[in-house]
Amino acid sequence: MEAVERRRVTVRGVVQGVGFRPYVYGRATALGLTGHVTNTPDGVVAEVEGARAAVTEFCDRLASDAPPLALIDAVDHCEVPLAGGAGFTIIASRSGGPARTLVSPDVATCDDCLAELADPADRRHRHPFITCTHCGPRFTIVTGLPYDRAHTTMASFPMCPDCAREYGDPVDRRFHAQPVACPACGPRLRLLAGTPPREVPDTDPVQAARRLLADGAVLAVKGLGGYHLACDAANETAVATLRSRKARGNKPFALMVRVLADLGDLVATGPEERALLTGALRPIVLLRRRPAAAGDPVVAEGVAPGSPDLGVMLPYTPVHHLLLGLPGDPPGPCLLVMTSGNLSGEPIVTDDAEALERLGALADAWLTHDRPIHVPCDDSVVRVCDGEPLILRRSRGYAPLPLGLPVPVPATLAVGGDLKNTFCLGEGRRAWPSAHIGDMDDLATQYAFERAAGQLGALTGVTPALLAADRHPGYRSGRWAARNAGSRPLLRVQHHHAHVASAMAEHGLTGSRRVIGVAFDGTGYGDDGAVWGGEFLLADYAGYTRFAHLAYVPLPGGDAAVRRPYRMALSHLRAAGIDWTRDLPCVEACPADELRLLRVQLSRDLNCAPTSSMGRLFDAVSSLAGICHHAGYEAQAAIKLEAAALTAPGAEPGYAFTLGPARPAEDAPLLADPAPVLRAVVADLRAGTEPRVIAARFHTAVASLVTTVCAAARERHGLDTVALTGGVFGNTLLASACAARLREEGFTVLRHRLVPPGDGGLALGQLMVAAARHHTTEHPQRGEAHVPGGTRQSA
Repeated sequence: MEAVERRRVTVRGVVQGVGFRPYVYGRATALGLTGHVTNTPDGVVAEVEGARAAVTEFCDRLASDAPPLALIDAVDHCEVPLAGGAGFTIIASRSGGPARTLVSPDVATCDDCLAELADPADRRHRHPFITCTHCGPRFTIVTGLPYDRAHTTMASFPMCPDCAREYGDPVDRRFHAQPVACPACGPRLRLLAGTPPREVPDTDPVQAARRLLADGAVLAVKGLGGYHLACDAANETAVATLRSRKARGNKPFALMVRVLADLGDLVATGPEERALLTGALRPIVLLRRRPAAAGDPVVAEGVAPGSPDLGVMLPYTPVHHLLLGLPGDPPGPCLLVMTSGNLSGEPIVTDDAEALERLGALADAWLTHDRPIHVPCDDSVVRVCDGEPLILRRSRGYAPLPLGLPVPVPATLAVGGDLKNTFCLGEGRRAWPSAHIGDMDDLATQYAFERAAGQLGALTGVTPALLAADRHPGYRSGRWAARNAGSRPLLRVQHHHAHVASAMAEHGLTGSRRVIGVAFDGTGYGDDGAVWGGEFLLADYAGYTRFAHLAYVPLPGGDAAVRRPYRMALSHLRAAGIDWTRDLPCVEACPADELRLLRVQLSRDLNCAPTSSMGRLFDAVSSLAGICHHAGYEAQAAIKLEAAALTAPGAEPGYAFTLGPARPAEDAPLLADPAPVLRAVVADLRAGTEPRVIAARFHTAVASLVTTVCAAARERHGLDTVALTGGVFGNTLLASACAARLREEGFTVLRHRLVPPGDGGLALGQLMVAAARHHTTEHPQRGEAHVPGGTRQSA
């Protein structure tokens, strides 16, 4: 007789809310095993008993055949005493103890549910909340662990007998699917309109909403992680109305399309873009525009004015599919603007009463429902660079999945920066980057940050003993950390060091060897109080040396220079010794009164912080070339400069920076002086060279500078790994050119794939640097930075 044994199996990872217990049930019963399975704060725990060969097969194949949404970190099993019994059961979840399991992100409606949604014979035909074990809301409805219906915002919707039968049937696709519901027992969709908003009676809310969109209305639509504002993307008036109400400036809107074919040949899509668009995560994907041809669908010019890309996503909820129309539905818009439900700079709206108040001046009607959103989660934004995804905003579909860390860290909260804020919790070898929070200059965003930090802490079980923040003394994120540190140490991390550390961490570097970090962005607080942003650092997690940087120029008026790129152009011209003559576009763009004031301001150094920012140099060249003089949103001038360069006819020879020591000392950083670049641009302008050619030559110049400086760092220090990081490397033309040139020279190149290169990835680097410093220094006092002297800087 074959030996019998019993084993306890603990599975950790994303194993709750993804059909893992039903999967365990099916595998155990198929092998003739008895026992049980349950959710616990530690993961899924099962005990299986039966023939030794069957138990071994169960344990060996548990991970390899797991459900599609499961992400398994570890499977541990040990032998336990025999218990006997008959059959295999799913038992009630166990609570208590620290949470160590992972919650699945929200995922797009699966094909099986879509087929039912469109089937008149199915009882969930046109049900706006159709879902199953393989799709639907997860993270945004979770209120606690273990992941059971009682710990979600579906707790207030008791299942009807039919749904309860499916929920309890081990062979059903909805077996233990926590959000399961149907028209008889689930949430209810409503359309509100009028002043004050009231429910539109006796009508199909979706069909009425489609008619409103077709008539040019702006509609607030409640999604998975918050409200969207939607309008017909082909209706120029509707798009202009939405842009004006939202105070959007010229920042591009995202599009939602029913199927990719609805875009015709408007955009270029490769296999990588199509996989992102049609997969379970459904981010907004930035797609390069093609010249419009006859027969292509019409997209209003106001959707993305002057942008080389269209941000596109496919529907990911049943409501989206219904809104865009099922087969046989009356005609309606098939291309929708779908943008975050908020005023620019504010956090996305999730609460229904708040939506009526905060979106009252923005929307003509509200398509809403009564399933609460517990965790706000904006849409993620991704683009493809050299065949690999480049995440620009990591949120829905990605959060709250953790990242593996190359070295263990103490329980730490890194609070990120003030622009595009995300924070990061870490402990051991895991880091949990938060969903996108927003810009911290708005009080509502600061409240959203605090709520999100508490929610993610509750889900992960991480109680921070260490805090990390940016060194900038005015950052609201840093002030929050100082107020909330209590007796816990707070370590201040230099901005660009954090960027480099972020790239190192996601590529699994332990920090045992330094890298050459090329950190290009718009703004970062420097050790000398200047505004850094064109940095070449030799860095590990514990510290860094500033090997080279762009030469300083004045930043006249601070944020005013960011909003008016012609100010940066004038500052760079003055630094290069070039007269402000009226034949130069940036001079012509500056009002005469302002021009006189700028002369005085720059000559007297009034409110002119020095800056080495590469982002501001992009702004300057964009204005100098006559491409963009006013920035209505972050990086607009640089984006338009890239767009112009993309249309240049063929490869262009680049301009040249000069490179020399900052001062006559062996350890002085190299200075990259852009003055020769500015002089060459002016010469090209006066020779009648097209702006797009100037843009292309400038990109080539920056890529050449990166290669030259990295070669110098290798020659002096023997380093051959380069990390390209900072918001400027969201520019795929530049990122691709730099990577190609560096690889040709034999460098290993690290580029971001898992977190954004900009400030949305800053917190991961702060986490790693703070952990390294915590191991090697005494704890600083609350709110103080630890900044030892010398060329090599601590974090």
